[in-house]
Amino acid sequence: MFFLKANFRHAEFRQGFKEMGSVAPGIAAWGLMTGVAMVKSGMGTLDALFMAVTVFAGSSQLAATPLLMAGAPMWVILATAFCVNLRFVVFSAQLRPYVMHLPLWQRLVTGYFTADITYVMFVKRYPLPAQDAAGRAAQMAYMAGSGCLNWVSWIIPSVLGVVLANGVPPQWGLGFAGILALLGMTCALASSRLRWVAAAAAAVAGVATYGLPFKLNILVGIAAAVVLCMALEKRVLPAAAPGEGS
Repeated sequence: MFFLKANFRHAEFRQGFKEMGSVAPGIAAWGLMTGVAMVKSGMGTLDALFMAVTVFAGSSQLAATPLLMAGAPMWVILATAFCVNLRFVVFSAQLRPYVMHLPLWQRLVTGYFTADITYVMFVKRYPLPAQDAAGRAAQMAYMAGSGCLNWVSWIIPSVLGVVLANGVPPQWGLGFAGILALLGMTCALASSRLRWVAAAAAAVAGVATYGLPFKLNILVGIAAAVVLCMALEKRVLPAAAPGEGS
């Protein structure tokens, strides 16, 4: 899907590419910082390069790398990466109506190239899936444009970070740049009060349990946010139903 000639020629491909360009520097800084962090934590260069190209998920890479180096049990590493990336289950569920007309291999490619910021930009521009062939072509072209630039903005700096890790001075402040990129994505995704509550709950629980080994505070933060939001949904949504019907 991403590499079809029709996508590259479509005006929406250029639009998606252009809009992604506004956040590409932040993605690049985060990718460079992640590449450096993997090597600095003790991971071998070849292993770090393999992870950078195949995993393509900065948050889970940063969460899993210190666990790998600390010799954490495999179930802890897998559970951490799984929980960190649970948001993609929600993304894929919402994107399903947009891509079900595509062959399986194209849906798999779309899933690989989908990231936080590309998802946010796509659903903002296309709140509803198109019902005709022309509209679907436009949506897929836009997704391809933003996804391709996002991938390049991540992979190239990440690989450079791995290769040049020992020559990157800490004074560059790449860690802070990566934090800013993550904060920008978080604010863009927090589009409702419930999502802000989830973010706050995860932050408080994660900080409160920071002393846990193997960075298990990440799992605790995620679990706290999920449990709290599920409890709130059960109370808020039924209460809102009568008002909606009247």
